[in-house]
Amino acid sequence: MRLAERQQGGDSALELKPLSQDVDAIRARSEAPSLDVVQAGSLRRILELSERLPDDWSGMLGPTTLQEDFGALRFQLAYMAYVLALTHAHRLPAAPVVFQKPFDNFIQKILSPDVWTYWHYVSTGRGPFNKSLGELPAQWNPVEVDNIMYSAYVQSMALMYHYLFRDPKYARPGALSFSIKPLFWGEGGKLFLYDETSLNDHIYWNMVERGYLGIACEPNCIFQVCNQIPIIGFRFHDLVYGGNLAREVTDGYLAAWSEFGILNEMGHYNMMIQERERTLITPDQAPWADFWMAALMHAWNPDFVREHYPKQMAAWRMDGPDGTLTIRPVRSIAPNRPELISARDFGWAAVCASEVGDEETLARMLRYADSMLQPTWERGSYYYPRQDEPVNASGMPITMDPHTGNVLLAYARLNVPGGLAKLYDGVWNDEHFAEPAVVGMSSGIDVRQAWFDNATGMLSLAFAPRDQRALAAEFEIGRFWGRGTWTILLDDVAVASGDPGTVLSSTGGIAVRREDERLVIALPLNGLTSVLVVWDRSDAR
Repeated sequence: MRLAERQQGGDSALELKPLSQDVDAIRARSEAPSLDVVQAGSLRRILELSERLPDDWSGMLGPTTLQEDFGALRFQLAYMAYVLALTHAHRLPAAPVVFQKPFDNFIQKILSPDVWTYWHYVSTGRGPFNKSLGELPAQWNPVEVDNIMYSAYVQSMALMYHYLFRDPKYARPGALSFSIKPLFWGEGGKLFLYDETSLNDHIYWNMVERGYLGIACEPNCIFQVCNQIPIIGFRFHDLVYGGNLAREVTDGYLAAWSEFGILNEMGHYNMMIQERERTLITPDQAPWADFWMAALMHAWNPDFVREHYPKQMAAWRMDGPDGTLTIRPVRSIAPNRPELISARDFGWAAVCASEVGDEETLARMLRYADSMLQPTWERGSYYYPRQDEPVNASGMPITMDPHTGNVLLAYARLNVPGGLAKLYDGVWNDEHFAEPAVVGMSSGIDVRQAWFDNATGMLSLAFAPRDQRALAAEFEIGRFWGRGTWTILLDDVAVASGDPGTVLSSTGGIAVRREDERLVIALPLNGLTSVLVVWDRSDAR
Protein backbone atom coordinates (compact mmCIF):
# COMPACT_ATOMS: atom_id res chain seq x y z
CA MET A 1 0.00 0.00 0.00
CA ARG A 2 1.20 3.48 -0.80
CA LEU A 3 0.33 5.61 2.21
CA ALA A 4 -0.73 9.21 2.01
CA GLU A 5 1.97 11.80 2.32
CA ARG A 6 2.18 13.57 5.62
CA GLN A 7 3.44 17.05 6.23
CA GLN A 8 6.47 17.12 8.47
CA GLY A 9 6.11 19.11 11.72
CA GLY A 10 7.93 22.38 12.07
CA ASP A 11 9.79 21.72 15.30
CA SER A 12 13.52 21.68 15.20
CA ALA A 13 15.09 18.34 14.52
CA LEU A 14 16.88 16.65 17.35
CA GLU A 15 19.65 14.25 16.65
CA LEU A 16 18.35 10.97 15.34
CA LYS A 17 20.39 7.86 15.15
CA PRO A 18 21.15 7.35 11.44
CA LEU A 19 19.50 4.33 9.90
CA SER A 20 21.98 1.64 9.02
CA GLN A 21 19.53 0.48 6.34
CA ASP A 22 18.58 2.30 3.15
CA VAL A 23 15.14 3.93 3.56
CA ASP A 24 14.02 3.05 0.04
CA ALA A 25 14.93 -0.56 0.68
CA ILE A 26 12.95 -0.45 3.91
CA ARG A 27 9.92 0.94 2.09
CA ALA A 28 10.11 -1.80 -0.49
CA ARG A 29 10.15 -4.46 2.20
CA SER A 30 7.41 -2.91 4.32
CA GLU A 31 4.54 -3.56 1.92
CA ALA A 32 2.61 -5.33 4.64
CA PRO A 33 -1.10 -6.17 4.20
CA SER A 34 -3.46 -3.34 5.00
CA LEU A 35 -7.20 -2.63 4.99
CA ASP A 36 -8.71 -0.48 2.28
CA VAL A 37 -11.38 2.06 3.15
CA VAL A 38 -14.34 -0.30 2.65
CA GLN A 39 -12.69 -3.14 4.53
CA ALA A 40 -11.99 -0.75 7.41
CA GLY A 41 -15.61 0.41 7.34
CA SER A 42 -16.89 -3.18 7.33
CA LEU A 43 -14.72 -4.01 10.33
CA ARG A 44 -15.87 -0.81 12.02
CA ARG A 45 -19.53 -1.90 11.70
CA ILE A 46 -18.76 -5.11 13.56
CA LEU A 47 -16.73 -3.33 16.22
CA GLU A 48 -19.53 -0.81 16.66
CA LEU A 49 -22.12 -3.58 17.15
CA SER A 50 -19.84 -5.22 19.71
CA GLU A 51 -19.85 -2.03 21.75
CA ARG A 52 -23.65 -1.77 22.03
CA LEU A 53 -25.08 -1.87 25.54
CA PRO A 54 -26.23 -5.32 26.74
CA ASP A 55 -29.37 -6.49 24.94
CA ASP A 56 -29.38 -3.54 22.53
CA TRP A 57 -29.98 -5.39 19.28
CA SER A 58 -30.77 -2.36 17.15
CA GLY A 59 -29.65 -2.86 13.58
CA MET A 60 -29.61 -6.65 14.10
CA LEU A 61 -33.32 -7.49 13.95
CA GLY A 62 -34.74 -9.12 10.85
CA PRO A 63 -38.29 -9.62 9.63
CA THR A 64 -38.87 -12.77 11.70
CA THR A 65 -39.44 -13.28 15.42
CA LEU A 66 -38.66 -16.06 17.92
CA GLN A 67 -34.99 -16.36 16.84
CA GLU A 68 -35.95 -19.10 14.40
CA ASP A 69 -34.30 -18.26 11.11
CA PHE A 70 -30.72 -18.57 9.93
CA GLY A 71 -30.08 -14.88 10.61
CA ALA A 72 -31.02 -15.04 14.30
CA LEU A 73 -28.91 -13.25 16.86
CA ARG A 74 -26.78 -16.28 17.69
CA PHE A 75 -25.62 -16.55 14.07
CA GLN A 76 -24.83 -12.86 13.75
CA LEU A 77 -22.90 -12.77 17.03
CA ALA A 78 -20.90 -15.91 16.30
CA TYR A 79 -19.95 -15.03 12.76
CA MET A 80 -18.99 -11.51 13.77
CA ALA A 81 -16.56 -13.13 16.21
CA TYR A 82 -15.30 -15.34 13.39
CA VAL A 83 -14.75 -12.25 11.21
CA LEU A 84 -12.71 -10.71 14.01
CA ALA A 85 -10.64 -13.88 14.25
CA LEU A 86 -9.96 -14.01 10.51
CA THR A 87 -9.14 -10.32 10.25
CA HIS A 88 -6.82 -10.43 13.25
CA ALA A 89 -5.05 -13.58 12.08
CA HIS A 90 -4.61 -12.69 8.43
CA ARG A 91 -4.68 -8.90 8.12
CA LEU A 92 -3.88 -7.17 11.42
CA PRO A 93 -1.99 -9.71 13.55
CA ALA A 94 -0.03 -7.01 15.38
CA ALA A 95 -3.14 -5.26 16.71
CA PRO A 96 -4.75 -7.43 19.41
CA VAL A 97 -6.07 -4.22 20.95
CA VAL A 98 -8.55 -3.95 18.08
CA PHE A 99 -9.98 -7.43 18.51
CA GLN A 100 -9.78 -8.89 22.01
CA LYS A 101 -12.38 -6.80 23.82
CA PRO A 102 -14.93 -6.89 20.96
CA PHE A 103 -14.51 -10.68 20.66
CA ASP A 104 -15.11 -11.01 24.39
CA ASN A 105 -18.14 -8.73 24.09
CA PHE A 106 -19.67 -11.07 21.52
CA ILE A 107 -19.20 -14.04 23.86
CA GLN A 108 -20.97 -12.12 26.61
CA LYS A 109 -23.76 -11.16 24.24
CA ILE A 110 -24.38 -14.71 23.03
CA LEU A 111 -24.88 -15.76 26.68
CA SER A 112 -27.82 -13.35 27.00
CA PRO A 113 -31.23 -15.03 27.54
CA ASP A 114 -32.47 -12.95 24.60
CA VAL A 115 -30.33 -15.16 22.39
CA TRP A 116 -31.14 -18.64 23.74
CA THR A 117 -34.53 -18.74 25.50
CA TYR A 118 -36.12 -19.70 22.20
CA TRP A 119 -34.91 -23.18 23.15
CA HIS A 120 -37.52 -23.51 25.91
CA TYR A 121 -40.16 -23.60 23.16
CA VAL A 122 -38.24 -25.23 20.31
CA SER A 123 -37.26 -28.12 22.60
CA THR A 124 -40.93 -29.15 22.85
CA GLY A 125 -40.93 -30.33 19.26
CA ARG A 126 -44.12 -30.99 17.28
CA GLY A 127 -42.60 -29.21 14.29
CA PRO A 128 -42.75 -30.46 10.71
CA PHE A 129 -39.62 -32.60 11.09
CA ASN A 130 -40.05 -33.91 14.65
CA LYS A 131 -43.75 -34.40 15.25
CA SER A 132 -43.15 -38.14 15.25
CA LEU A 133 -41.55 -37.67 18.68
CA GLY A 134 -44.77 -36.25 20.14
CA GLU A 135 -44.73 -33.37 22.58
CA LEU A 136 -41.43 -33.24 24.44
CA PRO A 137 -40.73 -31.70 27.86
CA ALA A 138 -39.70 -28.06 27.64
CA GLN A 139 -36.01 -27.47 28.36
CA TRP A 140 -34.40 -24.40 29.89
CA ASN A 141 -30.77 -25.50 29.72
CA PRO A 142 -29.78 -24.43 26.19
CA VAL A 143 -26.76 -26.70 25.83
CA GLU A 144 -27.69 -29.94 27.60
CA VAL A 145 -29.61 -31.73 24.83
CA ASP A 146 -29.63 -31.04 21.06
CA ASN A 147 -29.56 -27.30 20.09
CA ILE A 148 -26.11 -27.64 18.52
CA MET A 149 -27.15 -24.57 16.51
CA TYR A 150 -26.44 -22.62 19.69
CA SER A 151 -24.18 -24.65 21.97
CA ALA A 152 -21.43 -25.13 19.38
CA TYR A 153 -21.15 -21.42 18.72
CA VAL A 154 -20.56 -20.78 22.42
CA GLN A 155 -18.04 -23.64 22.53
CA SER A 156 -16.11 -22.56 19.43
CA MET A 157 -16.12 -18.87 20.32
CA ALA A 158 -14.77 -19.46 23.83
CA LEU A 159 -11.99 -21.77 22.64
CA MET A 160 -11.15 -19.53 19.66
CA TYR A 161 -10.87 -16.57 22.05
CA HIS A 162 -8.50 -18.55 24.29
CA TYR A 163 -6.33 -19.50 21.32
CA LEU A 164 -6.19 -16.07 19.69
CA PHE A 165 -5.46 -14.06 22.81
CA ARG A 166 -3.96 -16.66 25.16
CA ASP A 167 -6.56 -15.62 27.68
CA PRO A 168 -8.00 -18.50 29.75
CA LYS A 169 -10.94 -16.38 30.93
CA TYR A 170 -13.52 -18.97 29.86
CA ALA A 171 -11.55 -21.90 31.26
CA ARG A 172 -12.50 -20.87 34.78
CA PRO A 173 -15.32 -22.93 36.37
CA GLY A 174 -18.68 -21.33 35.65
CA ALA A 175 -17.25 -18.78 33.20
CA LEU A 176 -19.88 -19.75 30.65
CA SER A 177 -23.11 -19.29 32.58
CA PHE A 178 -26.60 -19.41 31.14
CA SER A 179 -28.76 -17.47 33.57
CA ILE A 180 -32.32 -16.14 33.75
CA LYS A 181 -33.42 -13.92 36.61
CA PRO A 182 -37.11 -13.21 36.01
CA LEU A 183 -38.96 -10.64 38.11
CA PHE A 184 -42.47 -12.05 38.06
CA TRP A 185 -42.24 -15.81 37.60
CA GLY A 186 -40.01 -18.76 38.32
CA GLU A 187 -38.76 -17.75 41.75
CA GLY A 188 -35.02 -18.28 41.95
CA GLY A 189 -34.55 -18.18 38.20
CA LYS A 190 -32.44 -20.58 36.21
CA LEU A 191 -28.68 -20.98 36.21
CA PHE A 192 -26.57 -23.46 34.25
CA LEU A 193 -22.82 -23.29 34.73
CA TYR A 194 -20.16 -24.45 32.28
CA ASP A 195 -16.70 -23.50 31.16
CA GLU A 196 -14.96 -24.00 27.83
CA THR A 197 -13.68 -27.49 28.68
CA SER A 198 -16.82 -28.81 30.36
CA LEU A 199 -18.96 -27.54 27.47
CA ASN A 200 -16.52 -28.99 24.95
CA ASP A 201 -16.54 -32.36 26.76
CA HIS A 202 -20.33 -32.37 26.88
CA ILE A 203 -20.61 -31.70 23.15
CA TYR A 204 -17.91 -34.24 22.34
CA TRP A 205 -19.66 -37.05 24.21
CA ASN A 206 -22.96 -36.11 22.61
CA MET A 207 -21.24 -36.44 19.25
CA VAL A 208 -19.75 -39.82 20.21
CA GLU A 209 -23.13 -41.11 21.43
CA ARG A 210 -24.61 -40.21 18.02
CA GLY A 211 -21.92 -42.22 16.26
CA TYR A 212 -20.35 -38.98 14.99
CA LEU A 213 -23.30 -38.38 12.68
CA GLY A 214 -23.91 -35.12 14.46
CA ILE A 215 -26.00 -33.49 17.17
CA ALA A 216 -29.51 -32.28 16.43
CA CYS A 217 -30.48 -28.64 16.19
CA GLU A 218 -34.22 -28.86 16.73
CA PRO A 219 -35.14 -32.27 18.18
CA ASN A 220 -34.75 -35.02 15.56
CA CYS A 221 -33.06 -32.67 13.04
CA ILE A 222 -29.34 -33.23 12.44
CA PHE A 223 -28.17 -30.51 10.07
CA GLN A 224 -24.82 -31.05 8.37
CA VAL A 225 -23.86 -27.40 8.45
CA CYS A 226 -24.52 -26.90 12.15
CA ASN A 227 -22.21 -29.81 12.94
CA GLN A 228 -19.29 -28.11 11.25
CA ILE A 229 -19.18 -25.66 14.15
CA PRO A 230 -18.41 -28.14 16.96
CA ILE A 231 -15.67 -29.59 14.74
CA ILE A 232 -14.11 -26.13 14.57
CA GLY A 233 -14.51 -25.90 18.33
CA PHE A 234 -12.81 -29.27 18.84
CA ARG A 235 -9.90 -28.08 16.72
CA PHE A 236 -9.39 -25.00 18.85
CA HIS A 237 -9.61 -27.20 21.93
CA ASP A 238 -6.75 -29.24 20.41
CA LEU A 239 -4.74 -26.09 19.65
CA VAL A 240 -5.13 -24.84 23.22
CA TYR A 241 -4.93 -28.06 25.22
CA GLY A 242 -3.35 -30.56 22.85
CA GLY A 243 -4.85 -33.83 21.69
CA ASN A 244 -6.62 -34.77 18.49
CA LEU A 245 -10.35 -34.56 19.09
CA ALA A 246 -10.98 -32.82 15.78
CA ARG A 247 -9.31 -35.55 13.74
CA GLU A 248 -11.18 -38.27 15.63
CA VAL A 249 -14.53 -36.55 15.07
CA THR A 250 -13.96 -35.72 11.40
CA ASP A 251 -12.91 -39.30 10.67
CA GLY A 252 -16.03 -40.52 12.46
CA TYR A 253 -18.18 -37.93 10.70
CA LEU A 254 -17.07 -39.04 7.23
CA ALA A 255 -17.72 -42.67 8.12
CA ALA A 256 -21.15 -41.92 9.58
CA TRP A 257 -22.27 -39.80 6.64
CA SER A 258 -21.11 -42.39 4.12
CA GLU A 259 -24.42 -44.13 4.86
CA PHE A 260 -26.36 -41.11 3.56
CA GLY A 261 -23.94 -39.16 1.42
CA ILE A 262 -22.52 -35.73 2.16
CA LEU A 263 -23.78 -34.75 -1.32
CA ASN A 264 -26.95 -35.75 -3.10
CA GLU A 265 -27.06 -37.23 -6.59
CA MET A 266 -27.07 -33.70 -8.09
CA GLY A 267 -23.85 -32.73 -6.32
CA HIS A 268 -25.46 -30.50 -3.69
CA TYR A 269 -24.88 -30.86 0.04
CA ASN A 270 -27.53 -32.84 1.84
CA MET A 271 -29.17 -30.56 4.38
CA MET A 272 -30.29 -32.74 7.30
CA ILE A 273 -31.27 -36.14 8.60
CA GLN A 274 -34.34 -36.94 10.67
CA GLU A 275 -32.65 -38.77 13.51
CA ARG A 276 -35.46 -41.12 14.44
CA GLU A 277 -36.51 -41.97 10.89
CA ARG A 278 -32.94 -41.81 9.55
CA THR A 279 -34.33 -40.01 6.53
CA LEU A 280 -32.54 -37.39 4.45
CA ILE A 281 -34.25 -34.03 4.00
CA THR A 282 -32.76 -31.82 1.28
CA PRO A 283 -34.76 -29.10 -0.46
CA ASP A 284 -34.09 -28.76 -4.16
CA GLN A 285 -33.82 -24.95 -3.94
CA ALA A 286 -31.32 -24.14 -1.21
CA PRO A 287 -28.18 -22.34 -2.42
CA TRP A 288 -27.34 -21.44 1.17
CA ALA A 289 -27.05 -25.15 2.03
CA ASP A 290 -24.24 -25.51 -0.52
CA PHE A 291 -22.35 -22.33 0.24
CA TRP A 292 -22.67 -22.25 4.04
CA MET A 293 -21.64 -25.88 4.26
CA ALA A 294 -18.73 -25.46 1.85
CA ALA A 295 -17.44 -22.31 3.54
CA LEU A 296 -17.20 -24.13 6.90
CA MET A 297 -16.20 -27.62 5.75
CA HIS A 298 -13.33 -26.05 3.81
CA ALA A 299 -11.63 -25.63 7.19
CA TRP A 300 -10.99 -29.38 7.54
CA ASN A 301 -11.88 -30.94 4.16
CA PRO A 302 -10.66 -28.41 1.58
CA ASP A 303 -9.95 -30.74 -1.33
CA PHE A 304 -13.48 -32.16 -1.24
CA VAL A 305 -15.02 -28.69 -1.06
CA ARG A 306 -12.94 -27.28 -3.92
CA GLU A 307 -13.76 -30.29 -6.11
CA HIS A 308 -17.50 -29.66 -5.95
CA TYR A 309 -17.62 -25.87 -5.58
CA PRO A 310 -17.44 -24.94 -9.32
CA LYS A 311 -20.51 -27.00 -10.21
CA GLN A 312 -22.45 -25.68 -7.23
CA MET A 313 -21.62 -22.06 -8.02
CA ALA A 314 -22.53 -22.61 -11.67
CA ALA A 315 -25.92 -23.98 -10.60
CA TRP A 316 -26.92 -20.93 -8.57
CA ARG A 317 -25.13 -17.91 -10.06
CA MET A 318 -26.88 -15.27 -12.13
CA ASP A 319 -25.32 -12.42 -14.07
CA GLY A 320 -26.15 -8.94 -12.87
CA PRO A 321 -25.77 -5.58 -14.62
CA ASP A 322 -22.39 -4.22 -15.66
CA GLY A 323 -20.47 -7.44 -15.14
CA THR A 324 -21.73 -8.04 -11.63
CA LEU A 325 -22.91 -11.38 -10.32
CA THR A 326 -25.59 -12.48 -7.88
CA ILE A 327 -27.42 -15.64 -6.83
CA ARG A 328 -30.69 -16.39 -8.58
CA PRO A 329 -33.76 -16.08 -6.39
CA VAL A 330 -35.36 -19.28 -5.17
CA ARG A 331 -38.61 -19.91 -3.35
CA SER A 332 -38.68 -19.98 0.45
CA ILE A 333 -38.08 -23.38 2.01
CA ALA A 334 -41.15 -22.64 4.12
CA PRO A 335 -43.96 -21.84 1.65
CA ASN A 336 -46.23 -20.48 4.39
CA ARG A 337 -43.53 -18.05 5.59
CA PRO A 338 -42.66 -15.71 2.71
CA GLU A 339 -40.87 -13.39 5.14
CA LEU A 340 -38.14 -16.03 5.42
CA ILE A 341 -36.81 -14.87 2.05
CA SER A 342 -33.44 -13.34 2.85
CA ALA A 343 -30.09 -12.51 1.33
CA ARG A 344 -28.38 -15.47 2.97
CA ASP A 345 -27.98 -17.30 -0.36
CA PHE A 346 -26.01 -14.33 -1.66
CA GLY A 347 -24.15 -13.75 1.59
CA TRP A 348 -22.98 -17.32 2.07
CA ALA A 349 -22.04 -17.58 -1.61
CA ALA A 350 -19.76 -14.57 -1.18
CA VAL A 351 -18.25 -16.05 1.98
CA CYS A 352 -17.70 -19.36 0.21
CA ALA A 353 -16.05 -17.68 -2.79
CA SER A 354 -13.70 -15.86 -0.42
CA GLU A 355 -12.78 -19.07 1.41
CA VAL A 356 -12.12 -21.20 -1.69
CA GLY A 357 -10.20 -18.35 -3.32
CA ASP A 358 -12.58 -17.67 -6.24
CA GLU A 359 -11.50 -14.05 -6.41
CA GLU A 360 -13.21 -13.18 -9.71
CA THR A 361 -16.61 -14.35 -8.47
CA LEU A 362 -16.11 -12.62 -5.14
CA ALA A 363 -15.18 -9.33 -6.80
CA ARG A 364 -18.23 -9.46 -9.07
CA MET A 365 -20.53 -10.25 -6.12
CA LEU A 366 -19.16 -7.41 -4.03
CA ARG A 367 -19.66 -5.04 -6.97
CA TYR A 368 -23.29 -6.23 -7.15
CA ALA A 369 -23.69 -5.53 -3.43
CA ASP A 370 -22.14 -2.10 -3.73
CA SER A 371 -24.30 -1.11 -6.70
CA MET A 372 -27.63 -2.80 -5.90
CA LEU A 373 -27.98 -3.37 -2.16
CA GLN A 374 -27.99 0.12 -0.64
CA PRO A 375 -24.47 0.24 0.83
CA THR A 376 -24.44 2.68 3.70
CA TRP A 377 -21.77 4.66 5.53
CA GLU A 378 -22.69 5.57 9.13
CA ARG A 379 -20.16 7.07 11.55
CA GLY A 380 -17.31 5.32 9.82
CA SER A 381 -19.16 1.99 9.52
CA TYR A 382 -19.98 0.36 6.20
CA TYR A 383 -22.90 -2.07 5.90
CA TYR A 384 -26.02 -2.97 3.92
CA PRO A 385 -29.29 -2.08 5.72
CA ARG A 386 -32.32 -4.34 5.86
CA GLN A 387 -34.46 -4.40 2.74
CA ASP A 388 -37.59 -6.58 2.73
CA GLU A 389 -38.51 -6.19 -0.94
CA PRO A 390 -37.37 -9.30 -2.84
CA VAL A 391 -36.60 -7.77 -6.26
CA ASN A 392 -36.41 -4.38 -7.96
CA ALA A 393 -38.38 -3.22 -10.99
CA SER A 394 -35.96 -5.08 -13.24
CA GLY A 395 -36.46 -8.33 -11.39
CA MET A 396 -33.00 -8.30 -9.81
CA PRO A 397 -32.76 -9.49 -6.20
CA ILE A 398 -32.40 -6.67 -3.66
CA THR A 399 -33.42 -8.31 -0.38
CA MET A 400 -31.08 -7.64 2.49
CA ASP A 401 -31.16 -8.98 6.04
CA PRO A 402 -29.03 -7.96 9.05
CA HIS A 403 -27.03 -11.19 9.08
CA THR A 404 -25.90 -10.67 5.50
CA GLY A 405 -25.67 -6.88 5.66
CA ASN A 406 -23.76 -6.67 8.93
CA VAL A 407 -21.80 -9.88 8.91
CA LEU A 408 -21.58 -12.13 5.86
CA LEU A 409 -20.50 -9.53 3.32
CA ALA A 410 -17.97 -8.19 5.82
CA TYR A 411 -16.76 -11.78 6.30
CA ALA A 412 -16.33 -12.17 2.53
CA ARG A 413 -14.56 -8.84 2.20
CA LEU A 414 -12.14 -9.37 5.10
CA ASN A 415 -11.39 -13.06 4.66
CA VAL A 416 -8.39 -14.26 2.65
CA PRO A 417 -8.28 -17.36 0.39
CA GLY A 418 -8.32 -20.37 2.68
CA GLY A 419 -8.66 -18.07 5.68
CA LEU A 420 -10.71 -20.40 7.86
CA ALA A 421 -8.62 -23.41 6.81
CA LYS A 422 -5.43 -21.63 7.82
CA LEU A 423 -6.97 -20.61 11.13
CA TYR A 424 -8.06 -24.23 11.68
CA ASP A 425 -4.53 -25.44 10.98
CA GLY A 426 -3.18 -23.03 13.60
CA VAL A 427 -1.71 -19.73 12.51
CA TRP A 428 0.32 -18.82 15.57
CA ASN A 429 2.91 -20.22 17.93
CA ASP A 430 4.94 -18.90 20.87
CA GLU A 431 6.94 -16.68 18.53
CA HIS A 432 3.86 -14.66 17.59
CA PHE A 433 3.00 -13.94 21.21
CA ALA A 434 6.54 -12.60 21.82
CA GLU A 435 6.42 -10.13 18.91
CA PRO A 436 5.77 -6.40 19.31
CA ALA A 437 2.12 -5.43 18.88
CA VAL A 438 -0.30 -2.58 19.50
CA VAL A 439 -1.76 -3.29 22.94
CA GLY A 440 -3.33 0.06 23.80
CA MET A 441 -4.92 2.87 21.83
CA SER A 442 -6.96 6.02 22.39
CA SER A 443 -10.50 6.15 21.00
CA GLY A 444 -11.60 7.30 17.56
CA ILE A 445 -8.86 5.54 15.60
CA ASP A 446 -9.08 2.92 12.87
CA VAL A 447 -6.08 0.62 12.51
CA ARG A 448 -5.46 0.01 8.83
CA GLN A 449 -2.16 -1.86 9.07
CA ALA A 450 -0.49 -3.83 11.87
CA TRP A 451 2.11 -6.33 10.77
CA PHE A 452 5.40 -7.41 12.30
CA ASP A 453 7.93 -8.98 9.96
CA ASN A 454 10.30 -10.99 12.10
CA ALA A 455 12.68 -11.59 9.19
CA THR A 456 13.33 -7.88 8.66
CA GLY A 457 12.63 -6.63 12.18
CA MET A 458 10.00 -4.13 11.04
CA LEU A 459 6.63 -3.32 12.58
CA SER A 460 4.38 -1.71 9.95
CA LEU A 461 1.42 0.26 11.29
CA ALA A 462 -1.10 2.63 9.76
CA PHE A 463 -3.80 4.62 11.50
CA ALA A 464 -6.62 6.90 10.40
CA PRO A 465 -9.16 9.01 12.31
CA ARG A 466 -12.44 7.13 12.29
CA ASP A 467 -14.65 9.99 11.17
CA GLN A 468 -11.97 11.81 9.17
CA ARG A 469 -11.68 14.59 11.77
CA ALA A 470 -8.20 15.35 13.08
CA LEU A 471 -7.54 14.19 16.62
CA ALA A 472 -4.75 13.72 19.13
CA ALA A 473 -3.90 10.03 19.03
CA GLU A 474 -1.93 7.84 21.39
CA PHE A 475 -1.08 4.20 21.05
CA GLU A 476 1.03 1.71 22.95
CA ILE A 477 3.35 -0.93 21.53
CA GLY A 478 3.91 -3.88 23.84
CA ARG A 479 6.86 -6.29 23.85
CA PHE A 480 8.92 -3.44 22.42
CA TRP A 481 12.17 -3.33 24.34
CA GLY A 482 15.37 -5.34 24.20
CA ARG A 483 15.40 -5.90 20.43
CA GLY A 484 18.29 -3.59 19.53
CA THR A 485 18.45 0.05 18.54
CA TRP A 486 15.37 1.27 16.76
CA THR A 487 14.07 4.05 14.56
CA ILE A 488 10.49 5.19 13.92
CA LEU A 489 9.50 6.53 10.52
CA LEU A 490 6.32 8.59 10.29
CA ASP A 491 5.12 8.59 6.67
CA ASP A 492 8.64 7.59 5.62
CA VAL A 493 10.36 10.33 7.64
CA ALA A 494 12.57 9.33 10.57
CA VAL A 495 11.12 10.98 13.70
CA ALA A 496 12.35 9.02 16.73
CA SER A 497 15.07 6.62 17.75
CA GLY A 498 16.38 4.80 20.76
CA ASP A 499 18.51 2.03 22.11
CA PRO A 500 17.34 -1.32 23.48
CA GLY A 501 16.01 0.26 26.68
CA THR A 502 15.66 4.01 26.18
CA VAL A 503 14.10 6.68 23.99
CA LEU A 504 17.02 8.81 22.74
CA SER A 505 15.34 11.34 20.46
CA SER A 506 12.09 12.42 18.84
CA THR A 507 10.97 15.14 16.49
CA GLY A 508 8.33 15.78 13.83
CA GLY A 509 5.57 16.73 16.27
CA ILE A 510 5.31 13.38 18.01
CA ALA A 511 6.03 12.48 21.62
CA VAL A 512 7.55 9.12 22.44
CA ARG A 513 8.08 7.71 25.92
CA ARG A 514 8.69 4.44 27.71
CA GLU A 515 6.07 3.16 30.17
CA ASP A 516 7.14 -0.11 31.75
CA GLU A 517 7.49 -2.64 28.92
CA ARG A 518 5.57 -0.52 26.43
CA LEU A 519 6.51 2.28 24.07
CA VAL A 520 3.87 5.02 24.00
CA ILE A 521 3.58 7.22 20.91
CA ALA A 522 1.45 10.39 20.89
CA LEU A 523 0.88 12.27 17.66
CA PRO A 524 -1.65 14.46 15.86
CA LEU A 525 -3.64 12.27 13.47
CA ASN A 526 -4.90 14.28 10.51
CA GLY A 527 -5.44 11.48 8.01
CA LEU A 528 -4.10 8.09 7.04
CA THR A 529 -0.68 7.93 8.66
CA SER A 530 1.96 5.24 8.53
CA VAL A 531 4.21 4.39 11.45
CA LEU A 532 7.11 2.09 10.68
CA VAL A 533 9.30 0.84 13.50
CA VAL A 534 12.64 -0.56 12.34
CA TRP A 535 14.95 -2.45 14.66
CA ASP A 536 18.59 -2.54 13.62
CA ARG A 537 19.41 -6.24 13.53
CA SER A 538 23.12 -5.45 13.19
CA ASP A 539 23.02 -4.30 16.83
CA ALA A 540 21.64 -7.61 17.93
CA ARG A 541 24.45 -9.58 16.31
